[in-house]
Amino acid sequence: MLRCEAHLCGEYLYRKARMEVQHLAQERKERQRRALEENRLIPTELRREALTLQGSLEFDDAGSEGVTNPSSRLKMFAKDLKLVFPGAQLINRGRHEVGALVMTDLLVVHEHRGTPVGLIVSHLPFGPTAYFTLCNVVMRHDIPDLGTMSEAKPHFITHSFTSCLDDSHQVITFTNQDDYISFRHHAYKKTDHHNVELTEVGPCFELKLYMIHLDMEWHWHSYTNTARKRVFLSTN
Repeated sequence: MLRCEAHLCGEYLYRKARMEVQHLAQERKERQRRALEENRLIPTELRREALTLQGSLEFDDAGSEGVTNPSSRLKMFAKDLKLVFPGAQLINRGRHEVGALVMTDLLVVHEHRGTPVGLIVSHLPFGPTAYFTLCNVVMRHDIPDLGTMSEAKPHFITHSFTSCLDDSHQVITFTNQDDYISFRHHAYKKTDHHNVELTEVGPCFELKLYMIHLDMEWHWHSYTNTARKRVFLSTN
């Protein structure tokens, strides 16, 4: 136990020192960027490393293309998620780091060639932060004959759990099967006293959890012989 606590303490101090170094380096780059954009002289303390900073700025611009210019499909998917969660706000990340976007909870969506492939869910400020792989994404625009989506607060249903129905006419379902979490969003209306009719309003997708960050780090190791056989989110 003491060895584990010492290891965690050392890891925390290492990460804290590393973040301070990265923060100072980013601050120097931003000062040089502002000087070049405003056509001013580079500050004296930055002139010795000006060429190195300029090269790193070029790499930052090349690497941030997918962040500052998301595809139209990613924007549509982010808008669909905003409508799913009551009180959510849609923010363009731009050049900001994830830690600079201070909210109570944060969702970050990643894409590959216009297809959403990753979702990060973080509960700030102390976590946990869960990393998911997105599969089989179907957006609202891909579902035919859909009207304007209601912004009423939806019900929350998980497989093998019960949920008391209130006055809302929307239902969100999370179903876990072999560690793949299926997300479905439906609207319902009562046809009589005993039956209801469901209409899928989207979006729908599959989530695969592969990493959690909190006090201890958990990571799904895909390159082991038993990775496909082992499940962590259910006992079935």
